[in-house]
Amino acid sequence: MGSTMVGEASHAEVLERVQGRLGELVLRGDGPDFEVISNGVFLMDTRNGASERLLVRVPLGGLRAPGQLLIGGLGVGFSLAEALASDLVERVTVVEIEPAVVEWNRTYLAAWSGGALADPRVEVVCADLRDWLASTGQRFQAICLDVDNGPGWTVAEANGALYSEEGLALLRERLAPGGALTIWSAGSVEGFASRLRSAFVRVERFAVEVPRGEPDVIYAAWRD
Repeated sequence: MGSTMVGEASHAEVLERVQGRLGELVLRGDGPDFEVISNGVFLMDTRNGASERLLVRVPLGGLRAPGQLLIGGLGVGFSLAEALASDLVERVTVVEIEPAVVEWNRTYLAAWSGGALADPRVEVVCADLRDWLASTGQRFQAICLDVDNGPGWTVAEANGALYSEEGLALLRERLAPGGALTIWSAGSVEGFASRLRSAFVRVERFAVEVPRGEPDVIYAAWRD
């Protein structure tokens, strides 16, 4: 995801405009690339994807046997495609709140994820991630979150609960023993690593340089 306010003066072409569950969603085409805008805020595009791929590679690096992965936030499909490329992933559950994002991944964005949604290992759930986590009893070897521009810039105010001490404790509970949580952020968030350490035994921070602005950040935390 990104973190830039945008305007209609851009030369990008509006392909679809829908009323989503969290407000207006716009899909734009800009040459060969696509952009997704939520309520006037740039969320994601297809131009790079390095940090979205790292979001998955970090927790998979610690697996010793194939397991189940949860991806919170489908985006343009970079993280899902990275997961499916690994022999360590036997099943992926994707929780995405916006039906339009899922549909765009089946159409406009399918080439960017290699048609990942058609893979039989993938289950897509259209739901609010926080509500779904509270209602499921499933546990995962890895949980990868990219539902906001980071803990410091949420798409919806209610999403802030995901990054609270209570939210992090719930995420830890949904991890299998030895499992890892990763969280995408458009930049470093003061104090967030310390908050993670209150629920996890090991925390690391990875910075990914981007063409403009401060680096993207991947927060990683291991249950045990």
